[in-house]
Amino acid sequence: DVQLQASGGGLVRPGGSLRLSCATFGFRFDDYAIGWFRQAPGREREGVACLSIKDGRTYYSDSVKGRFTISSDNAEKTVYLQMSGLKPEDTAVYYCAADYGVTRWTLPRAYDYWGQGTLVTVSS
Repeated sequence: DVQLQASGGGLVRPGGSLRLSCATFGFRFDDYAIGWFRQAPGREREGVACLSIKDGRTYYSDSVKGRFTISSDNAEKTVYLQMSGLKPEDTAVYYCAADYGVTRWTLPRAYDYWGQGTLVTVSS
């Protein structure tokens, strides 16, 4: 079965850091792009970052650029989202997803597979 397993969420104080992981199973990892999305209560799901495994390209939303970094361990078929300088408005459930041949990386319906969410809460 195809699986994406997001983990690493938790409670962190403003200005702090957190690393999320997305472990993948059951598909050709090297042919896909892996995206991170987040959704807060009452808000639409938004794209945060994306990494094309095939060519190494990265993409970020304006709201996280300079604070978040997406990377991968290709041998482990795992993608990471390193989050620094966290703000209360970053609080959301974070999801990872896989898309074969990303063009519009911010579009959730373009993605083929989704993992479960992991909750990130930024609060003092």
